[in-house]
Amino acid sequence: MMNSLPTDLFLEIFSRLPAKSVAKCLFVSKQWASILGGQDFTELFLTRSSTRPRLLFAIKEVQNSELHFFSSPQPQNPYEKSSLVVVSPDSHIKFPKGMHREFCGHTSGLIFIHGNLISNNSVQVISNPSTGQCASLPKLKTTNVYSKSYLGFDPIGKQFKVLCIDNGSARILTLGTGKMTWRNIQYSLTHEPLYEGICINEVLYYVAQRTDETSYGIVCFDVRSEKFNFINTKIFYKLINYKGKLGRVGLDYIYDGGSCTIELRLLVLEDVEKGEWSDNVYFLRDDKFLDGGRSGFRYLDVAGATAMGDIVLSMANTSKRQFYVFYFNPERKTLQSVEIQGFGDIFFFLLNCKYHINEDDGFT
Repeated sequence: MMNSLPTDLFLEIFSRLPAKSVAKCLFVSKQWASILGGQDFTELFLTRSSTRPRLLFAIKEVQNSELHFFSSPQPQNPYEKSSLVVVSPDSHIKFPKGMHREFCGHTSGLIFIHGNLISNNSVQVISNPSTGQCASLPKLKTTNVYSKSYLGFDPIGKQFKVLCIDNGSARILTLGTGKMTWRNIQYSLTHEPLYEGICINEVLYYVAQRTDETSYGIVCFDVRSEKFNFINTKIFYKLINYKGKLGRVGLDYIYDGGSCTIELRLLVLEDVEKGEWSDNVYFLRDDKFLDGGRSGFRYLDVAGATAMGDIVLSMANTSKRQFYVFYFNPERKTLQSVEIQGFGDIFFFLLNCKYHINEDDGFT
């Protein structure tokens, strides 16, 4: 086939295939693996896949150590108030028993999962849920179970890096560099990470407490230069990528017994140097916010944001009842509810729900 097709046409054809099909083609021959694993095809594939946005669900199955990934297409009509989507299973990961597991975010289509064993050995896994490919990173001995690691991406150098903060020390692992080894980096910004992070335009952001000043704020780690900065803040909201800028979203519930209103506060970092944030408050109402339980309303999680600026909210857990995801657009002030079906009959709880900007990028 390769003898009769020009390489450009070969790349064009395969860039339109689903990621799972491309992954299978890697095993056809060494020549195909070389072409499909090359930089030219990867960049073309990412460009194609960015036009097919997906919503990715990561679900922990109760009573075992398996993590299941489901995905669904993004609703196409932003003005439709409600819709129904059936998710499809993509892949799953099984972890060692006794591991304290947490999400540390997603970058350029890759999911990074970090956990600690009782022995303080750090278990870190990189996964592409679209293709089902998964790789364990070199083990890292940590001093306590509260160490945190984050995945960042340098789009200029085209490098993924994992940053680990552990009891005052910082270590870096660069992916795709042959034999991968952890290395120490020097920094004077001693801090304790508190929550998961997000990478935007080669800068990794996460909430932390400075140990030298007992102040709280957002750490800014430049993935390319490996330098740290700090933004002081007293408000701890969910960090999101809001149209290429760092955003923070907070939710407050107003329940009067017959209706539930959610107060959504959106802060966007407009000037990094001056630390200036825009600050807007919106009030959302939907009958699906109500619940027959003790609280009277359903708790929602901030899942992230779409490339078009829709803030994605999801129910905090799944059960036999209906499960919804909500899209709120601050500019249009529209709220859309999407009922999600297809998780199956197994008792799950939603460990995390992320907006997956590219359907199939990474790990090709």
